[in-house]
Amino acid sequence: MSVVALVVSAVPADAATRTAPPAPGPAEVIPGQQTDTPALVRGIREQAPASGSAAAAARAHLDTRQSRYRIADPQRDLVPAGTMAADGRETVRLQQRHRGVPVLGGQYVVRMEREGGERVVTGTSGKYFTGLSTGTTPEISEALAVERAVNAVRTELGDRRFTAPRSHDEEPELTGTARGPVVLPAGSGVLTRQVTVHGSDPASGEPVRREVYVDARAGYPVLQYSAVQTFGTPRTPTATSTPDTTARAAGAAEQGTGLRLDGTSVGLAVDHDADRGLYVLRDRSRIPSDEAALSTWDARGRWYTDVAGQWPEGLQEFGSPTPAFGPEATDSGAVDAHWAAGKVYDYFRDKHGRDSLDGRGMTVNSLVGVTDYGQPYVNAFWDGQKMVYGTGDAEYRPLSAAMDVVGHEMTHGVIEHTANLVYAGQPGAVNEAVADYFGNAIEADVYGVPVTDPDSGLLGERLCRTKSPRECALRDLADGRTTAKSFLGVGFATDNGGVHLNSTIFGGALWDAREDLGADVTDRIVYRALTEYMTPLDGFTEARAAVLAAAADLGIPAAGRRALQRAFTAHGIVPGWESALGVDSDLLLDRVNTSRTDLGGGGGWWAASKSNEEGSEPYSVWAGRADGEGSPKLMSPNDGRFHVNPATDGRTVVWQAYGAGGVDVLARPLAGGPVKKLWHGSNPGSSVDVDGDLVAFDYVTYGGRRAVAYLNIKDPANVETIGGGTYYRAWAPSVSHGRVAYQERRRVRAEYAVGTRVIDVATGENRQIQPAADGSSLGPTAVNGTHVFWLLDADTADGTTTVRRAALDGTGVVDLSPETGPDALNAYALTASEDTVTVGAYAPDTEIRNESLPKLHQFAATGSPDAPGTRKGRVSCNRGEQSSAAAVAGAQVVWLDSTTGITNVVTRTRPAGRCG
Repeated sequence: MSVVALVVSAVPADAATRTAPPAPGPAEVIPGQQTDTPALVRGIREQAPASGSAAAAARAHLDTRQSRYRIADPQRDLVPAGTMAADGRETVRLQQRHRGVPVLGGQYVVRMEREGGERVVTGTSGKYFTGLSTGTTPEISEALAVERAVNAVRTELGDRRFTAPRSHDEEPELTGTARGPVVLPAGSGVLTRQVTVHGSDPASGEPVRREVYVDARAGYPVLQYSAVQTFGTPRTPTATSTPDTTARAAGAAEQGTGLRLDGTSVGLAVDHDADRGLYVLRDRSRIPSDEAALSTWDARGRWYTDVAGQWPEGLQEFGSPTPAFGPEATDSGAVDAHWAAGKVYDYFRDKHGRDSLDGRGMTVNSLVGVTDYGQPYVNAFWDGQKMVYGTGDAEYRPLSAAMDVVGHEMTHGVIEHTANLVYAGQPGAVNEAVADYFGNAIEADVYGVPVTDPDSGLLGERLCRTKSPRECALRDLADGRTTAKSFLGVGFATDNGGVHLNSTIFGGALWDAREDLGADVTDRIVYRALTEYMTPLDGFTEARAAVLAAAADLGIPAAGRRALQRAFTAHGIVPGWESALGVDSDLLLDRVNTSRTDLGGGGGWWAASKSNEEGSEPYSVWAGRADGEGSPKLMSPNDGRFHVNPATDGRTVVWQAYGAGGVDVLARPLAGGPVKKLWHGSNPGSSVDVDGDLVAFDYVTYGGRRAVAYLNIKDPANVETIGGGTYYRAWAPSVSHGRVAYQERRRVRAEYAVGTRVIDVATGENRQIQPAADGSSLGPTAVNGTHVFWLLDADTADGTTTVRRAALDGTGVVDLSPETGPDALNAYALTASEDTVTVGAYAPDTEIRNESLPKLHQFAATGSPDAPGTRKGRVSCNRGEQSSAAAVAGAQVVWLDSTTGITNVVTRTRPAGRCG
C-alpha cells in the first residue's frame, strides 16, 4: 500500500547578522495532493490571537480562514504536537486526528512571529487530509491484530531469507505490542491497528523491530516497515522503549583526557562517580539541567539485539580510575563517541540555538562496543532514544570513530523531534538525506574542511584502517551523478522502500547547494526547512518546496534562491520527476497498490491482487491474458475481505481471503462460476500453487511452525498435511503434473534431516530428491513435467545461493547457477515453465546500487548448464525492484515492477539478455 507517494531554545549566535525577510507580497499558495488543504502557504502576515498558547493561536488562525485551509474543525481535528520558539518566532506542529484517531503522517505546521506583544502568522505547511471518511471502530480485536502482524513479519522474513535448519527445537519468538488504532491517509482512509513486532528473525537470529498496520476490519497487514534508523544499509536491529536513565545529582564538570582512534589526544568532559569510585564519561557541562547529561556507556560484549530499543541490566558509563582515560576507552570507541557527541551538541546549540536533540535539554546517551552475536558489527543506529555504535572489524574502526556517523545518528534524533519524517519510501530517503547532510556539515565544521574540498561529501571515509578515504566511504554527496533518473523504486521490504538507496538524490542536491551558497547560509536554510516546514510524509518534491520556502523566509537573495533551484533541478528533483523514469516492459495492470501479495501465472494467464487507485479499498483478485488482449477479469467477491496471493494454471485461479474470522483458500474457474472454499485457517503463509485439480499451500501452526497442505479441488475436505510440529517443519510447496515439491526439516534419532522432496499424489510415493548438508538452508521450489528446481544456501555467510535442478527421480542433480564463482547470484525466489527457470536475485555484495535490488535472471530448464544459451540472462533491464515473478509459458514471465515508484504488473515476452 502507498502511504502518499507514503520548547524554548537559546537565540542562535548568528541571529543578529541575519538578513531581514522582505515585506510580504501576495500570498504564495501551493496546493496539496489528495487534499483541499494547501501544502504550503507563505508570504503572508496575518494577525493571530496574542494571548493564550501558541497552539491555540495557530488553531484559531486556521479556523478563521476556512476558505483557504478547508479544515472544518481545527480545535477538534488538530492536536498540539509541539511548539518550537526561537528568535521571536513560534513554530507550532499540529497532529491530525480523524474522529479522534491519529492519522499517519497527518501534520500541519503554523509559523508565527511576535511583534510588540502581537502574534503574526507568516506561513503554514504540511499535510491535512480532507477526504477522510472512514469509520473509526475496529472490527477485529487487538489480539488478532497482534497475531496477524507477527505472522506477517515471520512470513516475510522466511520468504526473503529461506528457513534455515536450527540446532534447537524452538525458534526464537517474535512478539507484538498493540499501539492503538491509526488511520492511513489513503483515499477515504484505512482504519488500522498499529502493532510493533520485535524479537529475533526465525531464520538468521537477527533482531527484528517492525511497525505493522493491520486493517481493522479484515485483519490484513496493509503496511509494514522497520523503525530502526541506521547509518549503512539496514540490518534490522530495533525498538524504541525508553532507556533507564536515572536522574543524578548535579555536580561540577571535570576535565579528562583520552586518545581517539586516529591518535589525536582530546579533552573530555567527565564526572566523578562517588559510588563507583571512578571517573566516568558523563558530561554535565553542556545541558543546562541537573537531570540531564551526555553519557557514554560500555556495551562491550552485548549483542545489538540486547540493546536495540531497550536498556539491559548492568550497563554502566565508561569508567577510569583517573581523569585520563586509557587504551580500553580508546579501542572500544568510547573516547570518540563521547568527544564527538559533545561536538554535535555544540554545533546544534551554537549554530541553530537548539538545546539537545529534542530542543528541551534531553539526555544524550551513546552505547559503544555492541556486537553481531559476538561477531564484529559494522553499523550504527538511532533507536528512538539513544545512539548505538558497533565494534567495527579488521578493516573498519568502531563506528563512533567517524564524526559524520555520530552527527548522522544524532541528527536522526533531531529529525524525530521536529519533522519526524516517516522512515520509509521517499520520506525515509529525505530523513536519511538530512541526517547525511548535517553529519557531513558537522564534520566539516569541526575539522575545518572547506566545501570546495573534493572529499567534503564523503560519508564514513575516516572509518577504515587501511583503505583510502574514497575507497572507504559508504556514500558521496558530491558525486554529481545521483539524480532522480537513478531513483530505485522498491517496496518497503527492501531498505524500507529505498531510504538509503535513494537518499543521495536529495542529499546530493543539498550538498551542491552548500558548495554554491556557502556552509553557514545553507546550514541555516536546511535547519529551518527541517524544523519549521517539513512534515512526516514529505517526499522529494515537498521537501524541495520546504527548502525553497525556508530560504525565502530567511531573506536569502534571489540569486541564492536560484542557486538552490539549480541544485534541485540538476538532481532531477522537479515537479513530476517520476514520469521521466523509463521501462523496457509491457504494462498489464497498473497501480496495484497492494502489500505482501504475490502474482500467479500459467497457461498464458496472470493473476494479481489490486486495490483502488488510492490504495484504500480491500484487495481484489484480477486475472488477465499475458498477451495483453482483452480486459482483466474480477475473480474474487467484493465482500470486504483482502484477497491475496493468487495462483493460476490458465484454467483456475486460487487465492487466500483474509477476514476477521480467519483466512480461507478460495478457487474459481477462469471461465466463470461460483467461488469455492477449499480450506479455512488462522495463519497461512504466502505460497499458493495450482495445477489442474491439485492445490498446495503453506501455513503456520502455533509458535511459528511451518507446514504444507495439498488437496484436490473436487474433494477439498480430504486435506493432506506435512510438517507443522515441534520437530517437523515443511515449507515452499509448488505443484505441477500431479506432483507436490517442498522442503522439510525433521528430527530423526536426535539429529535433524533436511532436504528437498517430491510427492506423486496419484501413487502416494514421497521421494527425497536430495538431502541437504548440515548447516545449509533451503529455499523455494518449482516443478514441471520433468524436473524439480530449488534454491540452496550451503554457506549462509557468503551472500550467494545455488539454483539447483534434478530429475523427478532424484537423478541428474546439476547447478544451473552455482553458489560460488564470478556469476553467482543471491537468489531468493524462483518460478518455472516447461522451458525456463526464472529466479529473483540480489547482487552478491553490499554496495548500494541498481544491481543490489531484486532482479530477474532466467535459465533454460533443460540441457547442460554449460551449453550455449542455457543462461539466458536478465529478464528485464528496468531499474528498481523486480519481484514476485510468475512463469506464464515458454520464456515469458509476469512480475511486479516498482521502477517508477509505483508498483505495476508487467511482462516481457523474451529475456532482455545483458544489461549494460
